[in-house]
Amino acid sequence: MSECKQAKELPACPVEATLTLIGDKWKVLILRDLLPGTKRFGELKKSIGNVSQKVLTAQLRDMEESGLINRKVYAEVPPRVEYSLTELGMSLKPILDAMQSWGESYKASLD
Repeated sequence: MSECKQAKELPACPVEATLTLIGDKWKVLILRDLLPGTKRFGELKKSIGNVSQKVLTAQLRDMEESGLINRKVYAEVPPRVEYSLTELGMSLKPILDAMQSWGESYKASLD
């Protein structure tokens, strides 16, 4: 997907545009799990938890198309595929850090 086409599909509101790209539960968890570094599909599936293979594949493809993650396929048998964050994906770290901090504060306020 070209950048021009992608920009036309995004909402005018910057907050809504961000939510369009990462506003899915699985996408945020994928980002969280890729922040430390590269992971294979099976590692992601295991670390995320109850996501189906079909949904995880779809989310990864969508994030790759959006330019948030890199997908590297190795010509091996069995095939090996690794995922990592792009520079754009890494730029979401402060947002995820803020979400973590807020979540910790919220949970503490319930105690």
